[in-house]
Amino acid sequence: MRSKIILEEDEEVGGFIASCPGLPGCFSQGDTVDEAIENIKEALQACLESLLEDELHTTF
Repeated sequence: MRSKIILEEDEEVGGFIASCPGLPGCFSQGDTVDEAIENIKEALQACLESLLEDELHTTF
């Protein structure tokens, strides 16, 4: 699955902030671009798993 992510440099504390516009509230960060990308991948997976769990619990 592919998702669009947005990377922004965090000018206040350094590093990078990553977000996914397709999943509001799904954010992560990292000291480097590569770290931010890896972290947002993990955050996306956790968000999707949580949404799936919520959906499964509301359908029963």
